[in-house]
Amino acid sequence: MKILRSRSKQRIAVIIIILLLALVVYLNRTYAHIYNIIGRADLQSSDQTGTYLIKANSNLEKMIVTEAGLANNSASTSLIIYVALGDSLTAGVGTTDYGQSYPYLLSRDLAADGGRPVELYDRSIPGEKSAGIIKDLLPEAVKDKPDMITLFIGINDIHGLISAQTFKHNYETILQTLTAKTKAKIYVVNLPYLGAPNLIRFPYSGLLDWRTQEFNRIIKEQAVQYSVNYVDLYTPTLNLFKKSGDLYSADSFHPSALGYKLWANIIYASINK
Repeated sequence: MKILRSRSKQRIAVIIIILLLALVVYLNRTYAHIYNIIGRADLQSSDQTGTYLIKANSNLEKMIVTEAGLANNSASTSLIIYVALGDSLTAGVGTTDYGQSYPYLLSRDLAADGGRPVELYDRSIPGEKSAGIIKDLLPEAVKDKPDMITLFIGINDIHGLISAQTFKHNYETILQTLTAKTKAKIYVVNLPYLGAPNLIRFPYSGLLDWRTQEFNRIIKEQAVQYSVNYVDLYTPTLNLFKKSGDLYSADSFHPSALGYKLWANIIYASINK
């Protein structure tokens, strides 16, 4: 009898071990699947990020910037100087034309609405994290002497397994610097859910959503603390971006031109409340 019980326990232990190994393999392959698809798509930046003078109904017009960091035709005080801080989502990765990025679309709408040209400084680097904003982009953003700033960062912190505590510290440093060293009207944009079902599968889809909400709580808390404007992209786009479709580009992660247009409309509506 004891022998039978011992063999039964051994069988259960073997089954448990097999199931655990299968789970580990599944989690590993599912995680690798995300970056395999993104890597195969090999999306490139439009390579047009920089500085633009945008007038109502104008075409994409890149500006030449002097060593002082001021555009060659920015002398007019009627300009709105807009700095877009971020990563690949600000650079418009997923499109082939920077004119389809949300900073450009937003600038065009602002120029058309207010009748004032917008001088857009795109301060974005694909793959950038919150720490990189501080090191690589914040000094230049301050030198731009902006009237308006959008801060859209955090997606790479989530995927790079940066802790919420570290992200909070970095985000606070960014806002502390921008509010102290510029007179800009600042709009912090929270993080949307990104990843079509064919790209991000269970359980990573749930984990990603949980982490996105966690980071968004931090962003909102910091927006309140530093009295800056909070733009909610997550809520109005969650159900849309949890589905495959034409809002995504070829890698099923970065938005398509249609996705960026949706974001630009939401941000513009928030600015014009």
